[in-house]
Amino acid sequence: MAITMDRTGKMGFLLLRMLVRFTFMVFNNMVAIPSYVLYLIVLQPVRFLDRKLFWHIEGVMFKWLLAMVASWGWTAGYTVVEWGDNIQTITEDEAVMLVNHQATGDVCTLMMCLQDKGMVVRQMMWLMDHIFKYTNFGVVSLVHGDFFIRQGKAYRDQQLVFLKEHLEKYYRSRDRKWIILFPEGGFLRKRRETSQTYAKKNNLPFLTHVTLPRLGATQIILNTLLAQQENGTVSSGDMVLRDRKPKGLQWVIDTTIGYPNADPMDIQTWILGYKQPTVTHVYYRIYPIKDVPMETEALTDWLYQRFVEKETLLSHFYETGTFPPLPGQKKAVSKEMTLNNSWLFLIQLLAFLSGYMWYCILHYFYQCLF
Repeated sequence: MAITMDRTGKMGFLLLRMLVRFTFMVFNNMVAIPSYVLYLIVLQPVRFLDRKLFWHIEGVMFKWLLAMVASWGWTAGYTVVEWGDNIQTITEDEAVMLVNHQATGDVCTLMMCLQDKGMVVRQMMWLMDHIFKYTNFGVVSLVHGDFFIRQGKAYRDQQLVFLKEHLEKYYRSRDRKWIILFPEGGFLRKRRETSQTYAKKNNLPFLTHVTLPRLGATQIILNTLLAQQENGTVSSGDMVLRDRKPKGLQWVIDTTIGYPNADPMDIQTWILGYKQPTVTHVYYRIYPIKDVPMETEALTDWLYQRFVEKETLLSHFYETGTFPPLPGQKKAVSKEMTLNNSWLFLIQLLAFLSGYMWYCILHYFYQCLF
């Protein structure tokens, strides 16, 4: 009887905590996202006078919004440990980040572990499934210039054309540095069987912890950005600006996310915090762009090899709880990622104060008009 009462009490506390967290998240979104949009509407004159300054300001607010998402997991005890190459050394350079995809929590994990990587967070472009366009964060990603890609054979060729046009129009005109994409084209649990069937049929690597990547978006990104680099041409809306030759795309960051016991975290867990505190592990490998082949067949083989390596890395991780050392090293080095609680509090406070300010302003104009 005492055990039952104890369990009931713990369950009641957990449900109450989940309710409080969900309520806070709802109010957080209700004040932060409209404030972001309203600030940018008011700043439109700056956009015409100084586009670089405008997108710098937008990027700072975008980073703060991502920090709010990261804080939901951080306050629930969900943390990140990083392994492999130190990507902080290339945050000023252009790079493409290739990530394995297991669940919706992958995006939240990246939002957290990239918070301490300087200002590159504000200069990122995300490639995500089109369904995210209709979520609460969709309007933010739309304004920021992220690309929503529709999956399926019927849309594939058309979507790649749209992606190329999007990159030409927005990537360098908005001073983007990193592009994040998930080459598998879907969650592991949804694509694994199809991927394994395709692998058997075509004598390709049989993978369990990841799936065979799709070439399309990766090839379009590499070809488009390298072409822009060679031409020294930056598109700006309907204008084409002839400028000095940009430094250009320099790196590919191969990123592998590993969850303890192969139990991926979804965004519901991130928001509600009903799981026990969990450490997610992220492994980075950096490849110079000069070492990445551009021909279709060679690039396909190179990309497959990266995911074969991911398979090996994750097998090691699930067996030992750690990622292996980098090639040439004897001991694996890890770093626990931390967030500054005071900084997170100030960002949340600013969001709620901004929300109240905009409410007062809009309420005043409403009373004046009606």
